[in-house]
Amino acid sequence: MRAITFDIETKNTSAVRGRVDPAEMELTVVAIHDSETDEYSSYFKEELPRLWPIIERADVLIGFNSDTFDIPILNRYYPGDLSKIRSLDLLVEVQKALGRRIRLQLLAEATLGRGKAGSGLKAVDWWAEGKYEEVRKYCIEDVRITRDLYDYALKNGKLKYKDLKDIRDIKLDTSNWNVKIGEAPAMTHTLGL
Repeated sequence: MRAITFDIETKNTSAVRGRVDPAEMELTVVAIHDSETDEYSSYFKEELPRLWPIIERADVLIGFNSDTFDIPILNRYYPGDLSKIRSLDLLVEVQKALGRRIRLQLLAEATLGRGKAGSGLKAVDWWAEGKYEEVRKYCIEDVRITRDLYDYALKNGKLKYKDLKDIRDIKLDTSNWNVKIGEAPAMTHTLGL
């Protein structure tokens, strides 16, 4: 099964009544891990045509808060419909199991023993300051953390988070996470036929 773990960064923030509006966000970079090659790569907005064939061959897209943030934003740049590809949003899985959302930082610290290298807001500042490579590195590191959390959950059936002073488990049903659904590639919008 070919899994693409991914994350995006944007050049702006937009909140309406406390909620981010993906329609107002402008993409700067996408980072991915391709399970087929076991490699990390990244693509600035102008390089997206090189990304589409990789995504179109994916059996699943894995992200964190990706169903309501990353996919809707990335979909605005894609010539087809990325929502047609199966997705696994780790934040959704955590929320289903725990009944509330947990930040990626808290999951990473408790589960992996390491945190993030910054924040999405810091990445917006770096972009505005012309520190494009910093944004790229930050995005790749978020993908690395997301992929490591996915792998940990598959192996252990749980993730961990810090609740005040205690480290607690979040038991997850991962039984269908790594199951290939169907035999054909998900999409062929930009691939030659």
